[in-house]
Order: sequence, then C-alpha cells, then structure tokens
Amino acid sequence: MTTHAREKPATLDPAKFRDPRLTAKGERRASVALAGLKTLWFNTGTLCNLTCGNCYIESSPVNDRLVYLTATEVAAYLDEIAALGLATEEIGITGGEPFMNPEIIAILEEALARGFRVLVLTNAMRPMMKHASALAALNARLGARLAIRVSIDHYGPALHELERGARSWKPTIEGLQWLARNGFTVYVAGRTAWGEAEESLRRGYGRLFAELGVAIDAEDPAELVLFPEMDAGLDVPEITEACWGILDVSPDAMMCASSRMVVKRKGAAAPAVVPCTLLPYDTQFEMGARLADARAPVALNHPHCARFCVLGGGACSKG
Repeated sequence: MTTHAREKPATLDPAKFRDPRLTAKGERRASVALAGLKTLWFNTGTLCNLTCGNCYIESSPVNDRLVYLTATEVAAYLDEIAALGLATEEIGITGGEPFMNPEIIAILEEALARGFRVLVLTNAMRPMMKHASALAALNARLGARLAIRVSIDHYGPALHELERGARSWKPTIEGLQWLARNGFTVYVAGRTAWGEAEESLRRGYGRLFAELGVAIDAEDPAELVLFPEMDAGLDVPEITEACWGILDVSPDAMMCASSRMVVKRKGAAAPAVVPCTLLPYDTQFEMGARLADARAPVALNHPHCARFCVLGGGACSKG
C-alpha cells in the first residue's frame, strides 16, 4: 500500500556511535579504506535561499557555519591532485546552494579547464538564474564535462513544497527547463521519504519529465537519483566488521572509499578535508588541511554512515 505519510521510527539510542573502534555492543566497528580519490567534493558554503524541512546539512539563509570557498582555495586542491598524481575524475560542487557563492562561475571554470568532470548540485532557483548568462557561456565552451543535478523532492508539487516550502516548485521547474533548453547535461535528485515504492516514484518522475519536455531517463539511477532519508536522531543499526559479509556489501562501494570533501568552517584560517558530503560538521571526521592528510580509513561512527551509505545504498556522485 502506498502512503505519503512520514512514519518516524524510534529515536537513536544514545549509547550508539560513541566509540570509533567499538559499537555499543562491544563489537568491532566497520571502517572503510580509501581505495582511490575518484571524486573530490567542494562545499562552497552552507548558505541557501531555502530552509528545507529535513536538510542533513541544515542549510538556510542564515546558516554560515561553512563559509564560501574561493576559487583560489579550490585551485590549491586541484594543484594537489596533480602533484600527488591522484586519479581523480570528478569534482562535485555542493552547498548550501552553490550558486550563492559569488565565485561559483570561476570555481566551475577552474575545474572544467583542467579536464575534470564537474557535477553541481542545485535547487535551480533564483541564485542559479542570476548567473544564467555566464553559466550558459561556460556550458557552450566546456559543457561536455559539466552536469547539473537539480533537487526535486517529489514529482508532485505538494510534497516537494512540503519539504522545500511554499512557492518553491515553480521556480525550480522553470530552472530545470531553462537548463534543458540551453543544452546542459541535467539530472534530478529526489527523495524516498514518502513511503512510496521506487517503481511508482520513477514512473511519476517519468511522467513529469515527459510533460516538461526534459530528456531525463527516470529509470536510470544516475539520471534520477533517489536518496534515502537522513535524520541522525532516528534509530539505525551500527555497522560492524561482520556486517560486510552479512549484508553482502563491499566497503569499496561506500562513498568514503572513493571521495573526500573540502569544507571551510566559519572562523577557520583555511579549509579542511572530511570523508564525504554527509559529515561536514562532526569534528571527529576532520582529516587535515590537505588531501595528503586525508588518506586514513574512515570509521563508520555516525548514523548517516549506516542509514545512507551501507543500508540505504546512497552515494552523492552520479557513479
């Protein structure tokens, strides 16, 4: 039976996710080694034009806990990729709303000009459209390696606006259509929070894309990404070393096996590297200032590690 109600499970046991080595039951906690830095994410700042109902990073018009990265700071990490000989293929750009960063076009150009594939996560609203001319020009020159992924939380406006707020649907849809008309490679990210089967969600998005005349394949999990819900306050099992075999899941399939993210905390003198896009604030996951400092294995000592990555099968890269 399909339902759109959000049924919240029990709250998280406070004894869980406290020790990076052991679970609350005293079992050895799983960790993930860096197999290779395939994707480097940059959080360009947590400021956003929206305050969503359940934003894992708590982005809003007033949250500046992560401040704007500059193009110069981004370039330094791209220089380090070259200096270390890393086989990095993709640069991911996230926020907040990345297009609120005043240097976003320079950041995109820096990464694209060096030959990286670039994936930008956006709500496609007014902040993006303020850069429309410069973004279209950049796409005309370097767009073969640029992809824009638009957040549309449900294929219907009511549930999308339940999450994103009133009057958020129309400008997002207009932004999506603008991207499609102007020849961008465009994808969509939705949510599975609604108690609706994945098959039904994909059919619904497929109808929406057809109505809008947007060439996105709703059956392709890279073109339409459906994210599991994240709430660190809800109960979830801890992941032990034995879980890899029990669940038949490989640690190499986890996001932190192939990615890292650069953030800049408010008041910090320089950016820092964290394991992935999901853990921007928890200081236990801060790995150092440079990519060379961020090669250590990552202990799965956070509810998001379990819920999103191991059990939910989620990843922020398009794969």
